[in-house]
Amino acid sequence: MRTLYYQPTAGIAGDLHLAALIDLGVPVDHIRSELEKLGIKGQFSIEARPASKMGISGTQVHVRYIDQTDHRHWSTIEKMICGAGFPASITTRALGIFRLIAEAEARIHRMTVEEVHFHEVGAIDALVDIVGSVIALDWLNVDHLVSGPVELGAGQVRCAHGLLPVPAPATQEILAGVPCTYGGVQGEATTPTGAAILKASIVEFLPRGVFTPERVGYGVGHKDFEIPNVLRIAIGEYQKSRVSTDQTHYKLEANIDDMTPEAFEPLLERLFAAGASDVYHTPIVMKKSRAATCLTVLSDAAHRQALGDLLLNQSTTIGLREVPFIKRVLPRETREVTTSFGPVRIKIVTQPDGRSRHKIEHDDVVRLATTSNLDYRSLRARLDREVADLIGEL
Repeated sequence: MRTLYYQPTAGIAGDLHLAALIDLGVPVDHIRSELEKLGIKGQFSIEARPASKMGISGTQVHVRYIDQTDHRHWSTIEKMICGAGFPASITTRALGIFRLIAEAEARIHRMTVEEVHFHEVGAIDALVDIVGSVIALDWLNVDHLVSGPVELGAGQVRCAHGLLPVPAPATQEILAGVPCTYGGVQGEATTPTGAAILKASIVEFLPRGVFTPERVGYGVGHKDFEIPNVLRIAIGEYQKSRVSTDQTHYKLEANIDDMTPEAFEPLLERLFAAGASDVYHTPIVMKKSRAATCLTVLSDAAHRQALGDLLLNQSTTIGLREVPFIKRVLPRETREVTTSFGPVRIKIVTQPDGRSRHKIEHDDVVRLATTSNLDYRSLRARLDREVADLIGEL
């Protein structure tokens, strides 16, 4: 499957991440024009320049801005992103990143998410780094994102709240459950912005499959460390290990009898944005014959803690059950084929008996249905026939 492989051995920051994606080929003009939809046209400029650290060449991003606001609340940023008219994939991921930062700040300062006001990450340059990165990821259109452990650094860092230890408290909160290394460099290697981008985007940490790189992008940082301050991201094909497809996952469950149906919708959206593998609810009857809902969240080990905290913070439950289970996954890959209606992605899985089966990605059928004269069911049937013929030729 088409994959981005992150190697944050010198940490990750918002500008470093954006620079690496641009170095992989994402056009700066595309990022700039999409960012202007946030209503900040004329208030910023973004340039990508060649740069190097200790002999490693790549791309360095320079953002300049005119910002009359030194901080923004979560609600303001949410309105900016939701009102930009981005595709749902961009809106959901961008909100998920900012939400991770807001929730971390809320836990640290013991306030609600709505009360959080962003300092450094509320400025236009942080908006450019975060939303620009999401725009770039959407342009690359990969199926999977994996990462090695992220370096956090050591020492102290000065921020809006004063001189703080490295990693900053928000960074440490955000990266709960993520494999990290400490002390590899002196200074802040990973920022809250970089931590949130990594946590919200990566599907698999410490990957064990086979990765075949095709090209590599280097984002060059502005700081100088004892090692090259670069973020390396490779794009290529990734095949999950076939030696063992059993994975330990967790089922988080809570029985809830005092939440309205409307309140479940934003909660489910935030759980998915925070890395849940799946979320569903089941009608149940509890003691005293009370009608209730059992909310179930499926998670891998890396996201278990953060998802549990999210469920406890943003629902009315006062407790939850955590049940480990073994998830058996069939080997799979995603390919793109060209049909008479346009390109579609197909997921191909291999069964234990060696036979394979495939399925067209639902989102692609919906997309093509909006540009054709056929309804969804008719288009799906015709695409199924075309793809079956194409699969036989692959």
